[in-house]
Amino acid sequence: MSAEPTDEEVVKAAADAAEGLIFSRYKQSSVRDLDVTVTFEDGILEVDVYLNVPDASDADTVADEAARTAREAVDGLFEP
Repeated sequence: MSAEPTDEEVVKAAADAAEGLIFSRYKQSSVRDLDVTVTFEDGILEVDVYLNVPDASDADTVADEAARTAREAVDGLFEP
């Protein structure tokens, strides 16, 4: 039986997954501002992604997808 991931491991996995998705879509130099906020308290995960990319009409869509990817990464931590 494996141990549950720590809150810190959950937050790091979520943030890494969100950033990874964003930087797979945009070059780092083209991202003007990025804020990935992850909290995990009492078993509740909250992910908020703010992305500012000039001349990118799909930035909101990518930010939403990054948040979903973060949640999926955390779900993976809890699978047996």
